[in-house]
Amino acid sequence: MAMNSQNGKDPVPIPTLERVTTYLRFLLDLEQSQIDTISSAEVERQTGINAAQFRKDLTHLGQFGKPGVGYNVAELQAQITRVLRMDHEQKVILVGAGNLGSALVGYPGLQEHRLSLVAVFDNNLSKIGRPLWNLEIQDTATLTEVNKVLGAQIAILAVPAPAAQKVADQLVEAGIRAILNFAPVILKLPRNVYVRNVSFLQELAVLSYQLASESLNAPLKKQEKE
Repeated sequence: MAMNSQNGKDPVPIPTLERVTTYLRFLLDLEQSQIDTISSAEVERQTGINAAQFRKDLTHLGQFGKPGVGYNVAELQAQITRVLRMDHEQKVILVGAGNLGSALVGYPGLQEHRLSLVAVFDNNLSKIGRPLWNLEIQDTATLTEVNKVLGAQIAILAVPAPAAQKVADQLVEAGIRAILNFAPVILKLPRNVYVRNVSFLQELAVLSYQLASESLNAPLKKQEKE
């Protein structure tokens, strides 16, 4: 998925969107520290993202910054939230009230970015009807009916792999257009439904490789110094 840029024509590439969310987190921290302006060099030092890449990414968002002055933190933050459509409340539902789902319901960062978790579902009879933080766990079988009232378009899928495809189909039937998928499966869904897969194993595998690569290259670096 790519999102329309500020000019309304060219889509914003996914890698750019991913970096933009990093900038947003950084800008929120700056605002809390009462810092008004920031330079691209400082962005590079604090985020690890190349200053030239930062400036290139901003071309998708509009015109920002002044030579010798830098970027206005509040202005840039406001523009990023508009581009990400996070300048207004977006309803989110969650399916799967296990350990991961329970942690996500209690995650305060959702509200910070105006993502409102409005319902949580599970098919475990022992959980249905019980409170989970400020919500009551509802039966997955009622998903379509409930979301006709809620009108959420985003869902978090935190169910076991064998159940993921069936539940994802239910979500689509219920009007969901975007799914954050924590289940370790590749979902087969209509092209107009956007899916982002979150794989802890994938991320840990990358870290494992990087550590192994670092260990293998260490003797070579030592020899080069000698």
